[in-house]
Amino acid sequence: MQLPPVKQAELHSDLKIQEKEELQWKKLKAEGLDKDGEKEAKLRRNFNIILATYGLDGKKDTRPIETNYLKDHESKDSDTFDDPRLEKLWNKAKTSGKFSEEELKNLQREFQHHQEKIQEYNIVMDAVSRTEEIHKNVISPVEADVKTNALHEKHADLKEKMRNLNQGFERLRKISHQGFNEDSEFKEPRVIELWDMAKRANFTEDELDTLKEELSHFQTKVEKHQHYQEQLELSHQKLKHVEALGDKEHIQRNKDKYDMLSEKTREIGYKMKKHLQDLTSKITRTGLRHNEL
Repeated sequence: MQLPPVKQAELHSDLKIQEKEELQWKKLKAEGLDKDGEKEAKLRRNFNIILATYGLDGKKDTRPIETNYLKDHESKDSDTFDDPRLEKLWNKAKTSGKFSEEELKNLQREFQHHQEKIQEYNIVMDAVSRTEEIHKNVISPVEADVKTNALHEKHADLKEKMRNLNQGFERLRKISHQGFNEDSEFKEPRVIELWDMAKRANFTEDELDTLKEELSHFQTKVEKHQHYQEQLELSHQKLKHVEALGDKEHIQRNKDKYDMLSEKTREIGYKMKKHLQDLTSKITRTGLRHNEL
């Protein structure tokens, strides 16, 4: 499929998390739990998201094959977004003169993160459409109840994702017009999103302070992951250059370094994504508990 090295590492991390969750589900099932199949349906949905994200779902992908996943290294003229609103806002921001080169890089990462969320929303929406089609062909009343519950869950998931998309876009619009807030606690898009979720969830001051510290540690982990992604991409470019020259000793030396960086990037990526998953679950779960009180 010619996936670039950074995307290969990302896919490896996502599959490792999926595998771990499936093993946990099999254990639950063996103990007679998940009788309604809710956990199984969620696992299947997550797996479908992975397949679609990396173009493994069998659908024809009209996007050009990426030779360099790290958009930070590309020329600014090639920074395009599929969503028209996002593209228009990005063009306004990068020509406004309000941002330094470093700020533009950070803003671009925020835009890319938002585009990924749009893609994920579209994947879930597609899954809901397929479930609705299946629902029409149900005969058994028991089966109908199970499928109705699954459909309600997916609609709720869609509604939550759309709410987050709207809030995320509004935040991007505000930054694009006013610039970055110097007093902002965090700079990484995923960390900012988690912090915003936490502040909306009615946490106590002590809980927020504890969470803020944990998010700082998570942000360091995200930055470390990005550093290794950049090093992996540079190593890949250097390896291709050395291979073209044909020097076997140099090729092996660069291949060893590339393999080491690839392994390290996968390892850090897995830990970072698992931490993200745990933080998201913690914030959502605690937020729901507070809202019920």
